[in-house]
Amino acid sequence: MLTSNSNKMEEKIRFELNGKKREMLLDPNLTLLWVLRNKVGLSGTKYGCGLGFCGACTVLVEQEAVRSCMLPVSNVDDKKIVTIEGLANNGNLHPVQKAFMEHDALQCGYCTPGMIMNAVGLLLKNPEPSQQDIIDGMDDNLCRCGAHVRIIKAIQTAAREMKGGK
Repeated sequence: MLTSNSNKMEEKIRFELNGKKREMLLDPNLTLLWVLRNKVGLSGTKYGCGLGFCGACTVLVEQEAVRSCMLPVSNVDDKKIVTIEGLANNGNLHPVQKAFMEHDALQCGYCTPGMIMNAVGLLLKNPEPSQQDIIDGMDDNLCRCGAHVRIIKAIQTAAREMKGGK
């Protein structure tokens, strides 16, 4: 369904966001990041570079880490999206969130949501990553604070916990 609103074409976009069904009338060319932050009010997903290079805007779409600043919202029609706000389960932090805290794998915190979401996507694809797999998988998420070694250790810890070990 298309409607015209002040010369903008809008479409009904349906998706599941953090476990809840959503249906919104939106300009299909808006980025998912813009919709998450400005239409839904979820501010955990950050605007970084706006070009898909830094990873601050990373979310999961169908369990795959994607850059929401480059993704038109029309591309998530009928898909499942998880943001940092939806990662915890019944008040329990996700193993990656816990490991980032345990290893102090954050400093200023700006890149942290994107780092965590990218790490979750990595572990969903590769539940037993080597250190090099983690380095390669996280390479495109930028952190200016220098917590890289702690981030790698946190992801290794989370991988063990997600497999049922400690």
